Amino acid sequence: MDKLNFFREAIRDIKTSGTIFPSSRFLSRRIVKNIDFSTVKVIVEFGSGNGIITKEILKRIQPHTKLITFEINEKFFQSLEKIKHSQLIIEKVSAEDIMPILKKHGFEKADCIISSLPLTNIPKEISDKILANAYEAMVDDSLYVQYQYSLTYYKKLKEVFNDKVKLSFEAFNIPPAFVYIAQK
Repeated sequence: MDKLNFFREAIRDIKTSGTIFPSSRFLSRRIVKNIDFSTVKVIVEFGSGNGIITKEILKRIQPHTKLITFEINEKFFQSLEKIKHSQLIIEKVSAEDIMPILKKHGFEKADCIISSLPLTNIPKEISDKILANAYEAMVDDSLYVQYQYSLTYYKKLKEVFNDKVKLSFEAFNIPPAFVYIAQK
């Protein structure tokens, strides 16, 4: 999906897209930077959008790894379906449903979760459920990587991940973004 089509779709559905610009390659690289791709077997991506972060993950995953993406926006989902990769599983369901989707594909837990969800735009009860379900779905010592355009969710992530949250910042993105790296 090109930038103009991304912009149109993002404007049409700003509540779920959370931005009108796709993530930059700099943000995509920063998001995957802390992941040990040699050990992860199941990576989950919430809110895959047009797939720029998805593609960055697919460049780095090992042959034994699966990537399961969650995207509820129809146009973004269709864009993701154009990515042909044998290790990619695309689901058009809410991130709340992580456990049933993992089980559907024969997995008990995720080794890493990457989230582009606009948590501040999602009703609190739903975002709380997404974070709680994500935590439950993760193996011990795994990473949850979330980017946001503000520090609004820093305190909440510290609560969920027992203060095991580091912050990073990517200036080369429109808008600049905070990257939360949480460990279970």
